[in-house]
Amino acid sequence: MAGGYTGASKSRRALKEWPTFGYDPDSDILPDLSALRERSRDLIRNNPLATGAIKTKVTNVVGSGLKLQARIDRGVLNLTDDQADAWEATTEREWQLFWGSKDCDLARTLNGDGLTRLVYRQVKENGDVFVLLPRKARTGFPYKLKLQVIEADRVCNPNNQQDTDTLAGGIERDEDGAPVYYHILKQHPGAIRTGVSLERQKRPAFGGKLGLRNVLHIFSPDRPGQSRGVPDLAPVIEPLKQLGRYTDAELMAAVISGMFTVFIETEAGENPLDLYDTEKETGSSASDDDYKLGNGAIIGLAKGESVHDTNPGRPNDSFDPFIMSILRQIGVALELPFEILIKHFTKSYSAARAALLEAWKYFMTERHWLASEFNQLVYEIWMFEAVSSGRIGAPGFLADPIIRKAYLGSQWVGPAKGMIDEKKEMEAAEKRVDMGISTLSEETAQLTGGDWEKKHPQSVKEHKMRKEAGLIKEKAVQPKRPLEEGEEGEDDENS
Repeated sequence: MAGGYTGASKSRRALKEWPTFGYDPDSDILPDLSALRERSRDLIRNNPLATGAIKTKVTNVVGSGLKLQARIDRGVLNLTDDQADAWEATTEREWQLFWGSKDCDLARTLNGDGLTRLVYRQVKENGDVFVLLPRKARTGFPYKLKLQVIEADRVCNPNNQQDTDTLAGGIERDEDGAPVYYHILKQHPGAIRTGVSLERQKRPAFGGKLGLRNVLHIFSPDRPGQSRGVPDLAPVIEPLKQLGRYTDAELMAAVISGMFTVFIETEAGENPLDLYDTEKETGSSASDDDYKLGNGAIIGLAKGESVHDTNPGRPNDSFDPFIMSILRQIGVALELPFEILIKHFTKSYSAARAALLEAWKYFMTERHWLASEFNQLVYEIWMFEAVSSGRIGAPGFLADPIIRKAYLGSQWVGPAKGMIDEKKEMEAAEKRVDMGISTLSEETAQLTGGDWEKKHPQSVKEHKMRKEAGLIKEKAVQPKRPLEEGEEGEDDENS
């Protein structure tokens, strides 16, 4: 029976030569994944628009790092505010001891914030990334937990086996679809050196008595049952590449147009270059066989030879409008408003602010996803070691999942969204707090990316010091005038 959607028609002229296939997620993705990764990385290395788009996302989503704010459930744990504040402060110090050191990285290259940037960039560039969680003791560092970031290419089926229902993309799953093992090459398969080993390890997804994760597979699936992630640039690889070629061609045409070369035709056909000491000027001898356009070059022609006008008519007036039109489409695919993608605000304040707010919805969604898929999982695994070693006191943490959940409450704060008009933004924030629809803590995180609870004691200290130095004077309190008979006071009027 014929359906009612013209978009599914196979007889309409515009659609009958549009073949489609109803494959499952892995069949759609895995055969093309290697080429997608390679082309994505090439664009990011060499295409200004591609590298700018990815860096824009990393800068706004991660920035200098996602900072932990411990937020335990005080009611479940039956703690007073003072006790809870003290526990949260102690935990944040211990976390920073671990996260702020390069010793948390197995390769001792990056601290936790650097690893967060690397992980997020890898997800955008390659589609997914793997983080191993080995344990290794190091002198002077109290925690054994380490992080090892594994590039996506290293996870693949052993011996180039065909994908099956339980093994796809290097991930072995159980009948429920949950990961059981990851097959990981010990070296990158694209390493260019003699004697590269294709030896691999079979790493269990979960391990130990507590069943903690041994591997974090960080990607954002678009379809149920999807085994591997797709690079962020996948939908726009072709337009970005073509746009790069077009830009290179226009740039070369503009360079040629900017050259001013004189062609001289003599009666006898002798070389007029002999009149000029080109070897002295350029450091190389001239040759009639080497005709090139150059800055102020003089080239002689043989008798009877002539030259036509080679001006390509550049710069091309339609170049910029065309580029901008394509960039708008690319920006939509990457969820980056046009103004954010090209870092250029030319319209009104309202238009610029709308673009920023639209981009910020995407950045905050990505930040929440990254924090839950990476930072929070590492924090939870680290907490097991911190509690087991006695560095953090958390009664009942190992025994009761409800209590464990209460201790693991947290918020992850990243860079602020920025302000186009700081005065208007600050006035709006002040009004939200006065109305009770927001808090000082929330506004501080949004406007500056800071922690109000840590800023408040410093503000009190600074206010006290300025007052003692005489920089702040107390306002004189005017004595109230006695009320006349029958006169109502302000309190009576507002009651």
